[in-house]
Amino acid sequence: MGFFEKIKQGLKKTKDSIGAMLSSIFSGRRVDEELMDELEEALILADLGVECTERVMTELRARIREKRIEESEQVRDELRDILKGILAGCGGALKLDTSPSVVLVIGVNGVGKTTTIGKIAGQLAANGKSVLLAAGDTFRAAAAEQLGIWAQRSGAAIIARGEGADPASVIFDAIQSGKARGSDVIICDTAGRLHNKSNLMNELAKIDRIISRELPDADKEVLLVIDATTGQNGLIQANEFKNVAGVTGLVLTKLDGTAKGGIAVAIAASCGLPIRYVGVGEQMDDLMPFDAGQFVDALIEGGGTHAV
Repeated sequence: MGFFEKIKQGLKKTKDSIGAMLSSIFSGRRVDEELMDELEEALILADLGVECTERVMTELRARIREKRIEESEQVRDELRDILKGILAGCGGALKLDTSPSVVLVIGVNGVGKTTTIGKIAGQLAANGKSVLLAAGDTFRAAAAEQLGIWAQRSGAAIIARGEGADPASVIFDAIQSGKARGSDVIICDTAGRLHNKSNLMNELAKIDRIISRELPDADKEVLLVIDATTGQNGLIQANEFKNVAGVTGLVLTKLDGTAKGGIAVAIAASCGLPIRYVGVGEQMDDLMPFDAGQFVDALIEGGGTHAV
Protein backbone atom coordinates (compact mmCIF):
# COMPACT_ATOMS: atom_id res chain seq x y z
CA MET A 1 0.00 0.00 0.00
CA GLY A 2 1.47 3.36 -1.05
CA PHE A 3 1.72 6.56 0.95
CA PHE A 4 -1.51 8.04 -0.43
CA GLU A 5 -3.59 4.97 0.38
CA LYS A 6 -2.08 4.65 3.86
CA ILE A 7 -2.35 8.32 4.71
CA LYS A 8 -5.90 8.42 3.37
CA GLN A 9 -6.69 5.49 5.66
CA GLY A 10 -4.84 7.21 8.51
CA LEU A 11 -6.83 10.40 8.01
CA LYS A 12 -10.15 8.55 8.06
CA LYS A 13 -11.19 9.98 11.44
CA THR A 14 -10.38 13.47 10.25
CA LYS A 15 -12.32 12.88 7.04
CA ASP A 16 -15.26 11.45 8.99
CA SER A 17 -15.24 14.60 11.10
CA ILE A 18 -15.07 17.23 8.36
CA GLY A 19 -15.84 15.21 5.21
CA ALA A 20 -19.52 16.12 5.06
CA MET A 21 -18.70 19.80 5.46
CA LEU A 22 -16.09 19.72 2.71
CA SER A 23 -18.38 17.78 0.39
CA SER A 24 -21.06 20.41 0.89
CA ILE A 25 -18.62 23.28 0.43
CA PHE A 26 -17.09 21.89 -2.76
CA SER A 27 -20.28 20.56 -4.36
CA GLY A 28 -20.55 22.98 -7.24
CA ARG A 29 -21.68 25.94 -5.15
CA ARG A 30 -20.99 29.52 -6.04
CA VAL A 31 -18.39 31.27 -3.96
CA ASP A 32 -19.92 33.56 -1.34
CA GLU A 33 -19.30 34.61 2.26
CA GLU A 34 -21.35 31.71 3.61
CA LEU A 35 -19.16 29.21 1.77
CA MET A 36 -16.01 30.87 3.08
CA ASP A 37 -17.31 30.85 6.66
CA GLU A 38 -18.12 27.13 6.37
CA LEU A 39 -14.66 26.41 5.00
CA GLU A 40 -13.02 28.33 7.83
CA GLU A 41 -15.01 26.31 10.36
CA ALA A 42 -13.99 23.04 8.69
CA LEU A 43 -10.30 23.95 8.83
CA ILE A 44 -10.52 24.84 12.53
CA LEU A 45 -12.35 21.56 13.22
CA ALA A 46 -9.52 19.71 11.47
CA ASP A 47 -7.19 21.37 14.02
CA LEU A 48 -5.31 23.75 11.78
CA GLY A 49 -5.81 26.13 14.68
CA VAL A 50 -7.06 29.71 14.58
CA GLU A 51 -3.74 31.31 13.61
CA CYS A 52 -2.98 28.91 10.76
CA THR A 53 -6.59 28.97 9.55
CA GLU A 54 -6.55 32.78 9.44
CA ARG A 55 -3.35 32.68 7.41
CA VAL A 56 -4.84 30.19 4.96
CA MET A 57 -8.14 32.05 4.62
CA THR A 58 -6.42 35.41 4.08
CA GLU A 59 -4.34 33.96 1.27
CA LEU A 60 -7.36 32.16 -0.17
CA ARG A 61 -9.52 35.30 -0.19
CA ALA A 62 -6.72 37.22 -1.92
CA ARG A 63 -6.47 34.58 -4.65
CA ILE A 64 -10.23 34.51 -5.13
CA ARG A 65 -10.22 38.28 -5.65
CA GLU A 66 -7.20 38.33 -7.93
CA LYS A 67 -8.35 35.41 -10.10
CA ARG A 68 -12.04 36.33 -9.87
CA ILE A 69 -12.90 32.80 -8.81
CA GLU A 70 -16.59 32.01 -8.69
CA GLU A 71 -16.79 28.20 -8.49
CA SER A 72 -16.15 26.17 -5.36
CA GLU A 73 -14.05 23.57 -7.23
CA GLN A 74 -11.56 26.31 -8.05
CA VAL A 75 -11.50 27.28 -4.38
CA ARG A 76 -10.59 23.68 -3.53
CA ASP A 77 -7.71 23.78 -6.01
CA GLU A 78 -6.40 27.03 -4.52
CA LEU A 79 -6.78 25.67 -0.98
CA ARG A 80 -4.83 22.57 -1.94
CA ASP A 81 -2.07 24.74 -3.40
CA ILE A 82 -1.85 26.92 -0.28
CA LEU A 83 -1.66 23.93 2.08
CA LYS A 84 1.02 22.28 -0.07
CA GLY A 85 2.96 25.54 0.05
CA ILE A 86 2.88 25.56 3.86
CA LEU A 87 4.13 21.96 3.92
CA ALA A 88 6.67 22.47 1.11
CA GLY A 89 9.68 22.17 3.42
CA CYS A 90 8.49 18.88 4.90
CA GLY A 91 9.46 15.37 3.91
CA GLY A 92 12.86 14.51 2.55
CA ALA A 93 15.27 11.85 3.72
CA LEU A 94 17.27 12.09 6.92
CA LYS A 95 20.84 13.24 6.30
CA LEU A 96 22.82 10.21 7.44
CA ASP A 97 25.78 10.18 5.07
CA THR A 98 28.61 9.73 7.58
CA SER A 99 29.45 6.43 9.21
CA PRO A 100 28.43 6.49 11.92
CA SER A 101 25.61 9.02 11.82
CA VAL A 102 23.48 9.76 14.87
CA VAL A 103 19.73 10.11 15.33
CA LEU A 104 18.67 11.50 18.72
CA VAL A 105 14.98 10.94 19.43
CA ILE A 106 13.25 13.17 21.98
CA GLY A 107 9.76 14.11 23.19
CA VAL A 108 7.37 14.02 26.11
CA ASN A 109 6.16 10.78 27.71
CA GLY A 110 3.85 8.46 25.82
CA VAL A 111 4.23 9.85 22.30
CA GLY A 112 5.74 6.68 20.82
CA LYS A 113 9.48 7.42 20.79
CA THR A 114 10.64 3.84 21.30
CA THR A 115 8.26 2.44 18.71
CA THR A 116 9.34 5.15 16.27
CA ILE A 117 12.99 4.24 16.82
CA GLY A 118 12.26 0.57 16.15
CA LYS A 119 10.46 1.35 12.91
CA ILE A 120 13.15 3.74 11.65
CA ALA A 121 15.78 1.12 12.53
CA GLY A 122 13.87 -1.50 10.57
CA GLN A 123 13.61 0.72 7.52
CA LEU A 124 17.29 1.66 7.64
CA ALA A 125 18.29 -2.00 8.04
CA ALA A 126 16.08 -2.94 5.09
CA ASN A 127 18.07 -0.42 3.06
CA GLY A 128 21.34 -2.11 3.97
CA LYS A 129 22.40 0.08 6.90
CA SER A 130 23.91 -1.42 10.04
CA VAL A 131 22.04 0.11 12.96
CA LEU A 132 22.91 0.34 16.66
CA LEU A 133 20.28 1.37 19.21
CA ALA A 134 21.22 3.18 22.42
CA ALA A 135 18.78 2.63 25.30
CA GLY A 136 19.11 6.11 26.77
CA ASP A 137 15.73 6.00 28.51
CA THR A 138 16.92 4.63 31.83
CA PHE A 139 14.07 6.21 33.79
CA ARG A 140 10.98 4.39 32.52
CA ALA A 141 10.57 0.83 33.75
CA ALA A 142 11.08 -1.74 30.98
CA ALA A 143 12.07 0.91 28.41
CA ALA A 144 15.29 -0.94 27.55
CA GLU A 145 13.40 -4.24 27.25
CA GLN A 146 10.90 -2.65 24.86
CA LEU A 147 13.73 -1.24 22.78
CA GLY A 148 15.38 -4.68 22.83
CA ILE A 149 12.27 -6.21 21.29
CA TRP A 150 12.39 -3.64 18.48
CA ALA A 151 16.11 -4.33 18.03
CA GLN A 152 15.31 -7.99 17.45
CA ARG A 153 12.51 -7.17 15.01
CA SER A 154 14.62 -4.74 13.04
CA GLY A 155 17.90 -6.66 13.10
CA ALA A 156 19.66 -3.84 14.98
CA ALA A 157 22.25 -4.19 17.71
CA ILE A 158 21.56 -2.56 21.08
CA ILE A 159 23.52 -1.06 23.97
CA ALA A 160 21.59 -0.95 27.25
CA ARG A 161 22.33 -0.54 30.93
CA GLY A 162 20.27 -1.06 34.05
CA GLU A 163 17.34 1.08 35.12
CA GLY A 164 18.58 4.28 36.75
CA ALA A 165 21.91 4.33 34.88
CA ASP A 166 23.25 7.68 33.67
CA PRO A 167 21.69 8.19 30.22
CA ALA A 168 24.69 10.14 28.95
CA SER A 169 27.01 7.24 29.83
CA VAL A 170 24.77 4.85 27.87
CA ILE A 171 25.02 7.13 24.83
CA PHE A 172 28.80 7.35 25.30
CA ASP A 173 29.10 3.56 25.45
CA ALA A 174 26.90 3.21 22.38
CA ILE A 175 29.09 5.62 20.41
CA GLN A 176 32.25 3.72 21.35
CA SER A 177 30.57 0.44 20.41
CA GLY A 178 29.29 1.92 17.15
CA LYS A 179 32.78 3.06 16.20
CA ALA A 180 34.23 -0.38 17.01
CA ARG A 181 31.50 -2.25 15.11
CA GLY A 182 31.55 0.09 12.13
CA SER A 183 27.85 0.88 12.58
CA ASP A 184 26.30 3.13 9.95
CA VAL A 185 23.67 4.71 12.20
CA ILE A 186 23.35 5.05 15.98
CA ILE A 187 19.79 5.81 17.12
CA CYS A 188 19.50 7.12 20.67
CA ASP A 189 16.37 6.70 22.77
CA THR A 190 15.80 9.22 25.56
CA ALA A 191 13.48 9.50 28.54
CA GLY A 192 10.29 11.45 28.10
CA ARG A 193 10.74 15.00 29.28
CA LEU A 194 8.91 18.28 29.41
CA HIS A 195 10.59 21.33 27.94
CA ASN A 196 10.12 23.22 31.23
CA LYS A 197 11.92 20.67 33.44
CA SER A 198 15.39 22.17 33.59
CA ASN A 199 17.13 19.08 35.01
CA LEU A 200 15.89 16.89 32.17
CA MET A 201 16.70 19.49 29.54
CA ASN A 202 20.19 19.81 31.04
CA GLU A 203 20.53 16.04 30.73
CA LEU A 204 19.62 16.34 27.06
CA ALA A 205 22.24 19.05 26.63
CA LYS A 206 24.83 16.74 28.25
CA ILE A 207 23.95 13.96 25.78
CA ASP A 208 24.26 16.42 22.94
CA ARG A 209 27.70 17.53 24.14
CA ILE A 210 28.91 13.92 24.29
CA ILE A 211 27.73 13.25 20.75
CA SER A 212 29.41 16.43 19.49
CA ARG A 213 32.65 15.63 21.34
CA GLU A 214 32.90 11.97 20.36
CA LEU A 215 31.58 12.33 16.81
CA PRO A 216 32.37 15.93 15.84
CA ASP A 217 32.10 15.34 12.10
CA ALA A 218 29.12 12.99 12.13
CA ASP A 219 25.75 13.80 10.59
CA LYS A 220 23.23 14.25 13.39
CA GLU A 221 19.46 14.41 13.28
CA VAL A 222 17.37 15.39 16.32
CA LEU A 223 13.84 14.09 15.85
CA LEU A 224 11.03 15.37 18.05
CA VAL A 225 8.18 12.86 18.29
CA ILE A 226 4.71 14.36 18.68
CA ASP A 227 1.46 12.49 19.31
CA ALA A 228 -1.05 13.81 16.76
CA THR A 229 -3.96 13.02 19.08
CA THR A 230 -2.81 15.78 21.46
CA GLY A 231 -3.73 18.40 18.86
CA GLN A 232 -2.70 21.94 19.72
CA ASN A 233 -0.60 20.70 22.67
CA GLY A 234 1.64 19.13 20.06
CA LEU A 235 2.05 22.53 18.48
CA ILE A 236 3.18 23.98 21.82
CA GLN A 237 5.66 21.11 22.28
CA ALA A 238 7.13 21.65 18.82
CA ASN A 239 7.76 25.33 19.42
CA GLU A 240 9.18 24.86 22.91
CA PHE A 241 11.53 21.98 22.06
CA LYS A 242 12.63 23.80 18.93
CA ASN A 243 13.95 26.60 21.12
CA VAL A 244 15.98 24.42 23.48
CA ALA A 245 16.91 21.13 21.82
CA GLY A 246 18.22 21.83 18.31
CA VAL A 247 15.42 19.86 16.66
CA THR A 248 16.02 19.09 12.97
CA GLY A 249 12.76 17.30 12.16
CA LEU A 250 9.43 16.06 13.48
CA VAL A 251 7.73 12.68 13.65
CA LEU A 252 3.95 12.86 13.92
CA THR A 253 2.60 9.61 15.42
CA LYS A 254 -0.90 8.20 15.92
CA LEU A 255 -2.36 10.17 13.02
CA ASP A 256 -4.83 7.33 12.55
CA GLY A 257 -6.14 7.90 16.08
CA THR A 258 -7.24 11.51 15.69
CA ALA A 259 -10.01 13.42 13.94
CA LYS A 260 -7.72 16.44 13.81
CA GLY A 261 -5.16 15.54 11.15
CA GLY A 262 -4.82 19.19 10.18
CA ILE A 263 -2.47 19.58 13.13
CA ALA A 264 0.34 18.63 10.72
CA VAL A 265 -0.32 21.82 8.75
CA ALA A 266 -0.55 23.92 11.92
CA ILE A 267 2.78 22.63 13.23
CA ALA A 268 4.56 23.18 9.93
CA ALA A 269 3.12 26.70 9.65
CA SER A 270 4.01 27.66 13.21
CA CYS A 271 7.43 26.23 13.95
CA GLY A 272 9.02 25.94 10.51
CA LEU A 273 10.40 22.47 11.23
CA PRO A 274 10.06 19.75 8.59
CA ILE A 275 7.80 16.78 9.27
CA ARG A 276 9.99 13.80 8.38
CA TYR A 277 7.68 10.89 9.23
CA VAL A 278 4.05 10.22 10.03
CA GLY A 279 2.72 7.17 11.86
CA VAL A 280 -0.64 5.70 10.88
CA GLY A 281 -0.60 2.26 12.53
CA GLU A 282 1.27 -0.36 14.49
CA GLN A 283 3.15 -2.20 11.74
CA MET A 284 6.77 -1.56 10.75
CA ASP A 285 5.76 0.07 7.46
CA ASP A 286 3.06 2.22 9.09
CA LEU A 287 5.71 4.83 9.88
CA MET A 288 6.18 6.55 6.54
CA PRO A 289 8.37 9.32 5.16
CA PHE A 290 6.12 12.37 4.89
CA ASP A 291 4.85 13.36 1.44
CA ALA A 292 3.30 16.85 1.61
CA GLY A 293 1.45 16.71 -1.71
CA GLN A 294 -0.19 13.37 -1.08
CA PHE A 295 -1.00 14.33 2.52
CA VAL A 296 -2.94 17.38 1.34
CA ASP A 297 -4.67 15.40 -1.41
CA ALA A 298 -5.76 12.82 1.15
CA LEU A 299 -6.90 15.53 3.57
CA ILE A 300 -9.19 17.39 1.18
CA GLU A 301 -9.43 15.01 -1.80
CA GLY A 302 -11.42 15.84 -4.91
CA GLY A 303 -8.59 16.59 -7.28
CA GLY A 304 -5.26 15.54 -8.72
CA THR A 305 -4.26 12.08 -9.80
CA HIS A 306 -5.35 10.55 -6.49
CA ALA A 307 -8.86 11.95 -6.37
CA VAL A 308 -11.60 9.58 -5.38
